[in-house]
Amino acid sequence: MSFQSYGVIGNSRRLAKAGRLDVIPSNYSAFCADFAARRYKADVVLVQLAELEGRLSASLSNDYVIDAARGARLVIAEINPDTPFTFGAEWPEDVPIHVRVAARRPPVELASTPLDDVSRRIAAHAAGLIADGSTLQFGIGRIPDAILSSLSHARRLGIHSGLINDAVVDLIERGAVTNAEKGIDAGITVTNQVIGTRRLYRFAHENKAVAVRPTSYTHSQNVLARINRLVAINSALQVGLDGSVNSETLNGVAIGAIGGQLDFVRGANASCGGRAIIALPATASDGTSRIVADVETVTTPRADVDAIVTEWGVAELRGCGLAERARRMIAIAAPEHRDALSARLRGPAR
Repeated sequence: MSFQSYGVIGNSRRLAKAGRLDVIPSNYSAFCADFAARRYKADVVLVQLAELEGRLSASLSNDYVIDAARGARLVIAEINPDTPFTFGAEWPEDVPIHVRVAARRPPVELASTPLDDVSRRIAAHAAGLIADGSTLQFGIGRIPDAILSSLSHARRLGIHSGLINDAVVDLIERGAVTNAEKGIDAGITVTNQVIGTRRLYRFAHENKAVAVRPTSYTHSQNVLARINRLVAINSALQVGLDGSVNSETLNGVAIGAIGGQLDFVRGANASCGGRAIIALPATASDGTSRIVADVETVTTPRADVDAIVTEWGVAELRGCGLAERARRMIAIAAPEHRDALSARLRGPAR
């Protein structure tokens, strides 16, 4: 049996290590259209749905599953009253469900990762790039959580993201997020997935101020370009001295994904007043530098990169030549690695 996935995520890590996983290198924004065009053939689609007064909702995740189900031979739906009914994720009446299974179990919860000193330092630098009135996109993990927690005193923020977590509820309850100045979807938190604890799921349930939309909307360049001051916050495995970003592989092994990173980086660059932030620790857990001379896989090209943030500072790369980019990147590498990185420089035409 063979397996395909758009990235190495969750349980698929074991498949990747065993050499059983074929990774599809694609931007997240493309999957709805690719399923609709039958570039990917889904024979069987398994979904968990919420129900409210006879209506069905894809609940916590409305990525590309509806487009996959349209062309599937068999759609099996688990109807679970313990999952939240979300708006924007309503199941279309013209997409048949062939088998319905009743179930009752709470959705999987994912608590925030405890913050550490490195993530707090990264967050302090990144927060300086986020103005009041910005609309935020962010990923999952300790660094995005730290950045969001550092924005509790911000004002008039909006959310348009691939996911939301418990930190978003904190910002909304504190009045930092109003969604009033986004330019589109006024007053509404827009997301593709809802990932957190029971508190978040209760917040999203039957909440018309939360819209769980498919990736064809949340990651669309046409949509993102219309958002005011979109700030994309993403992470990476490595960043090269020229600004190239690797979020997919290390030592020739796939351990990440393209996901929506490039979609949102380019969307933020097209947004009026937008910023595209790549935030990462300067060193890996084994002490090796994550700022490298050359990345082994390019997820976000150097031409699209705006600002790189580590615990050592911010490298503003937009408008810089290669030599200046290298100098700025070395300045935010860990001090013990700066001499070795400087020695790798071969002049401005790297």
